[in-house]
Amino acid sequence: MFPKSFKKLIENFASLPSVGPKMAERLVLYLFKQNKEKIQEFSENLASLKNLKICQKCFNVAEGDLCEICKDLKRDRGAICVVEEPLDIISIERISLYRGLYHVLGGTMESGEQDLKIPELLKRIKEEKTQEVIIAVNPTTEGDITTLYLKRKIQPLNIKLTRLARGLSTGGDIEYADETTLSEALTNRRELL
Repeated sequence: MFPKSFKKLIENFASLPSVGPKMAERLVLYLFKQNKEKIQEFSENLASLKNLKICQKCFNVAEGDLCEICKDLKRDRGAICVVEEPLDIISIERISLYRGLYHVLGGTMESGEQDLKIPELLKRIKEEKTQEVIIAVNPTTEGDITTLYLKRKIQPLNIKLTRLARGLSTGGDIEYADETTLSEALTNRRELL
């Protein structure tokens, strides 16, 4: 029914999270209807993904060894906001309220401690003389377990340890929170005792 290249592109889109076969067909058809310049720009941007790296310091997405946030000398170097994934950074940055650094864990304790960037976080806290760690993981059971584990590891370092306020709904994801809810959660964070 469709040319091979068209079908292959539908398969590629359908393999993405939350994109089913029908949505994939619609996306490919939409792109097919665009002018050549727009398709060329899209393909170049997609191809540039292979040049992206993981920040060596915070594990965010980067074009070089460090991400834009870690390179920004105007950021508050005394605070590290710990998140599960880079998408969480995008959500927090969108509200323009937090001016510190980040650390991407790469998941929660559910995925296994060995897969998380916890040793790297502890090393950063010691080396960078961090004054506050803000735990901004999703308010889920896995997030709570991860928070308790981080609390046990970080408390002996005698620094301020806070968590986002519970303005976020339990079981929700930070990336889907609206800006007002996320602003309130960040502003009203509490120290972990």
